[in-house]
Amino acid sequence: MSYQRIQASEIANYVYCRRAWYLRRVEGYAPKNIRELEHGRNHHRAHGRSVQQAFWARRLAYVLLFATVFFITFQILVGM
Repeated sequence: MSYQRIQASEIANYVYCRRAWYLRRVEGYAPKNIRELEHGRNHHRAHGRSVQQAFWARRLAYVLLFATVFFITFQILVGM
């Protein structure tokens, strides 16, 4: 018996629509809306990049906030 590997994305596809997974994986049917699928992939990539940028921008904001508070506290303590 030969086992085929199932990827995590296939499990997500199966949970989302078992029939579509079966038609693609077992029957070998390919989707006809290739252009729309590619557009969706590009959209998700762009969204992922913007989420990453927001994540790093928030980290930078926290670092700058910490540095500002530290600087102000240091100035107050040295000025006493």
